[in-house]
Amino acid sequence: MVDLQIEEIVMSYSKAGALKSYNQVAVQSNASYASPHRLIQLLLEGALEKIAIAKGHMARGQIASKGQHIGWAISIVSGLRASLDTTAGGDIAQNLDALYDYMERRLLHANLKNDAAALDEVTGLLREVKSAWDAIPEHVQRAHAEAKSAAVPARAVAGG
Repeated sequence: MVDLQIEEIVMSYSKAGALKSYNQVAVQSNASYASPHRLIQLLLEGALEKIAIAKGHMARGQIASKGQHIGWAISIVSGLRASLDTTAGGDIAQNLDALYDYMERRLLHANLKNDAAALDEVTGLLREVKSAWDAIPEHVQRAHAEAKSAAVPARAVAGG
């Protein structure tokens, strides 16, 4: 009986490990072939996922795991913030910069104070940003990508 339980536990870990490996490969594949627009979508989705997982850990009192996932969410939001071009992006980029800064602070607060409402607040803000990002028409995405690639010097593209 005990051997059967141990075997079931080992099998569940190997399945979980395989699933984790599959997910990592899938994420890396998506990122490798994604447009800049899709990369932002993936980052927003990732931040939302990390916050949802952190909220579950918070509810179960799993402090270390909660902190780890909130830390990942903060890193993602920081990456989104760092990718902004506040000069070319004008008011929109500056407003997003301020919003991402606010989200980082709220996530830190949520982690320090076990404040699920702060996680919900950031989730709502990220969903709003994501819905706006998702609503950008495909032809605008293509035009932006083409303009960006045309602006890159040929030697930079060739690696020289």
